[in-house]
Amino acid sequence: MKPKVISPLSEEVTKLKAMLRKLNLHTVCEEANCPNIGECFSRKTATFMIMGDICTRACPYCDVKHGKPKPLDENEPENVAKAVQKLGLRYVVITSVDRDDLPDGGASHFAKTVKKVREFNPDCQIEVLIPDFKGDINALKIVVDSKPDVINHNIETVPSLYKTSRHRGNYKLSLGVLENIKKLDSSILSKSGMMVGLGETKEEVIQVMKDLINVGCDILTIGQYLQPSLNHYSVKKYYTDDEFEELKQIGYSLGFKEVYSGKLVRSSYRAEEVFKNLQGKMQ
Repeated sequence: MKPKVISPLSEEVTKLKAMLRKLNLHTVCEEANCPNIGECFSRKTATFMIMGDICTRACPYCDVKHGKPKPLDENEPENVAKAVQKLGLRYVVITSVDRDDLPDGGASHFAKTVKKVREFNPDCQIEVLIPDFKGDINALKIVVDSKPDVINHNIETVPSLYKTSRHRGNYKLSLGVLENIKKLDSSILSKSGMMVGLGETKEEVIQVMKDLINVGCDILTIGQYLQPSLNHYSVKKYYTDDEFEELKQIGYSLGFKEVYSGKLVRSSYRAEEVFKNLQGKMQ
């Protein structure tokens, strides 16, 4: 039975937001104005965004605030663990803003959060959605060694659009992050996500898929880019359901273990469902 989808302004959502504020926590669902916030909050699922709500980068497609971040909240790892416990979550996604101001990009804070969530919720499965840590493999190792079940790093778009839509990112560096996850611990599932509708060609999308397969990526999400405001990068194309289905089938044919493709799909949308589908296939 499908869960009832409720408004982002419903009483249940309001209560969840109040709990998050009480624990001084942020969610990417709120900060990035995700279109699925009502559905996800009604299912008592959320993607926790650690290390504050101010990013050190300013990608023109993203609605998260950017500027000079505040110091880290040392209580945050335990507060995330408490929130997961209060919500009774069996699967949690933890992401962050980019923190290029920190020596390890925030890798140690990620690891502390993963360990605290495990301590308070031993049966909970954990997915982390990490930044590129400027390609620092030692920082990545800190996260890998904390043993999350899934490590996600989004490739976001095709290489030709990085200069205009992700100018602070580096396509090859991001591929290297995904490749190094498997080199450091082959048992951890790796995941990546991309947006379409920014001006890429079908051939470019397929080449990104091939590149991800070549670095051992297990799971791929593909979703429609939606312009947060008139000041953000503009949408160049709206994909149809049939086109998303075609990309999904191409992904499976190339070798991804799980592909989730659709108009409102985001990298952490229904992450538990994707993980469980993959588990079922591997049994």
